Amino acid sequence: MTTLQALAQQQCAPRQQALPDTDVASLLALLPDWRLHDGILTRTFQFKNYYQTLAFVNALAYMTHIQDHHPELIITYKSCTARYTTHSINQGAGGLSDNDFICAARADALYQSSQVAP
Repeated sequence: MTTLQALAQQQCAPRQQALPDTDVASLLALLPDWRLHDGILTRTFQFKNYYQTLAFVNALAYMTHIQDHHPELIITYKSCTARYTTHSINQGAGGLSDNDFICAARADALYQSSQVAP
């Protein structure tokens, strides 16, 4: 059984096939703040101000660059919505892969560390 910490420590790798629905459900259970919306793994992160939002977005951008798995981001004054899907699977039709859940777990870890008071 995979734990949230173990998931966050994994590395993304090229994927060719979507996860079965049972695997998606198991991994989603590890990420209680994430939701599936039209087959896309989605979470909105809340912040106190624009500076904190952008600091998180920059850290998230760096992490996703290293993992080579990039989310769609929607940024507002006090929030950032991250949306993950794997476009390279199902012959370009997309779907969810391990990479989406790895990056979601890593994003949660970044968010947790950003919420520590200075």
